[in-house]
Amino acid sequence: MWKGFLACASGTVLLLGGCAAQTSSSEEDVTRWKMTHISDSSHLWHRTAEQFAELVEEKTDGAVVVDIFPNSQLGSEVDNINSIRYGATDLTITGETLEVWTPNAVMLAVPYAFEDEDHMRRVIEGPLGGIIESDIERDIGLTPLFYMERAPRNLTSNVEINTPEDLRGFNMRVPNVPLFLDAWSQAGAQPQVLSLSEVFTGLQQGVIDGQENPNDLIESNGFYEVQQYLNETEHVRSWIYVVVGTEQLEALPADQQAAVKEAAAEAEAYAQDLHEAETEAVRERLDEQGMTFNDDVDQEAFREAMMPALEEYFTEEQNELYLDILAEGEGGESE
Repeated sequence: MWKGFLACASGTVLLLGGCAAQTSSSEEDVTRWKMTHISDSSHLWHRTAEQFAELVEEKTDGAVVVDIFPNSQLGSEVDNINSIRYGATDLTITGETLEVWTPNAVMLAVPYAFEDEDHMRRVIEGPLGGIIESDIERDIGLTPLFYMERAPRNLTSNVEINTPEDLRGFNMRVPNVPLFLDAWSQAGAQPQVLSLSEVFTGLQQGVIDGQENPNDLIESNGFYEVQQYLNETEHVRSWIYVVVGTEQLEALPADQQAAVKEAAAEAEAYAQDLHEAETEAVRERLDEQGMTFNDDVDQEAFREAMMPALEEYFTEEQNELYLDILAEGEGGESE
């Protein structure tokens, strides 16, 4: 299963970033991994990353140390993925953006694909999730270590959005996921791609009218300061992976690889507990910050409006995988 590794130099401290820099001492070699991600340091992704780093150091007896760079310090999500592939860094947190390199990763965030959290978990942890993970490793050279669930994505705005008809002339930000562009265009909006770090300013200056994200990212990025309504479209249920460069992982001795995977399994459980605890707390805090929760959204109307974009977008292979995902849900076979 594991591939070979393009070995990084060892013996002296590597002053250049990434590529699992190693420090030699008379006692041991220490591998230092750089982990990057786009989330704020208060976000549960970062807190989970810190827990994972602590577990890795503990389980490897200090032989592997993970240094974390949050809040887009080292670039956008695409930048972070490329930096692992080029050997400048080692780990990141990523999701549907992986579709840029491997088509089936789009399934991490297909509009209205999952009925509920249980449906999504069955897919992630079953054979269909295994197909997606294998594609990521084969096509990008990244190994998914563990996944974290995301709260459903919702649309924010300064006017109520209840139906697709309300999207006419609505300029909104979407991440660099082509399907998102197509789906929101089909629904009637005018979507555009912006880095997450640019969204607040874009909203503040009126360059865009709204954006869509899970509630936790709406909070951690302070969008409540420049958006009045949180429209509960719940258009995407999704998950993200903590990934490591396959070459970097396989550079470690077998016992350290096993320790990293053990740390990953524990971090996954930690993330799940944190996600469940945070979901309601985030909602309460957004309400306290003055956001208006709009639960009058016609989700079925949005689903129907976006469906032609999905049907046109998918390749034959993607469509087969999508239909298999629907079939995992109750009543999925009839859709």
